Amino acid sequence: MKKVMVRLAMTLLALVLVLALAGCAAVQEVKKNEAADKEQLLAAAGFKVKLADTPQKMTNLQALPQRQLFTKERQGKVYYLYADALNCKCLYVGDQAAYQRFQELQVERQIAAQQRMAAEMNYESQFDWDMYGPWDPWW
Repeated sequence: MKKVMVRLAMTLLALVLVLALAGCAAVQEVKKNEAADKEQLLAAAGFKVKLADTPQKMTNLQALPQRQLFTKERQGKVYYLYADALNCKCLYVGDQAAYQRFQELQVERQIAAQQRMAAEMNYESQFDWDMYGPWDPWW
């Protein structure tokens, strides 16, 4: 009986570990997709892509804050930077105009998403689901 309980406990522990790893993988995939979306907006806004194509550049890139916009002043000008050492292995660099365009694109994307959601909700409210009869799976 004790062996059965130990085996059951080990099986449950293994199941919990598998589920936890699957959850972590899903979260990582969402973060990767969010980063890719942001990088598309950065490129569309006029940010320049600087590839980390040498080991020294990659080391430098990894030392920067990852997947977040930050500013850096260089030769009296303010630049906006976005480092991604995991996906594109690159650094996005933009000036004030590119940053403003990036912000505009973010707002436009948010408005489009809200309009799409409102249109879907409007469609749902107008559709007559009862015209198809009962939805019971045993009919």
